[in-house]
Amino acid sequence: LLPQKFSLYQNYPNPFNPITKIKFTLPKSGRVVLDVYNMLGQKVTTLVNREMNVGYHEVQFDGARLSSGVYFYSIQAGSFRDIKKMILFK
Repeated sequence: LLPQKFSLYQNYPNPFNPITKIKFTLPKSGRVVLDVYNMLGQKVTTLVNREMNVGYHEVQFDGARLSSGVYFYSIQAGSFRDIKKMILFK
């Protein structure tokens, strides 16, 4: 069964140390950009920047090099954009 809409889910586990998983769904193929930002709005890393197929996707994020705190992850896929908050607790 294919997804009917774009979705960005809350990462799990959250809070995390140092690895978490981010899931999202794509109802149509296209370029996907998934970035992580710190509290100052500075990009920390890009997890995904490529063409992706329709379906359910999961990306692992390793925050081992980062300090404890609140981070944000954002997705852009076509006209869909969303952002969620996650907490790294070491």
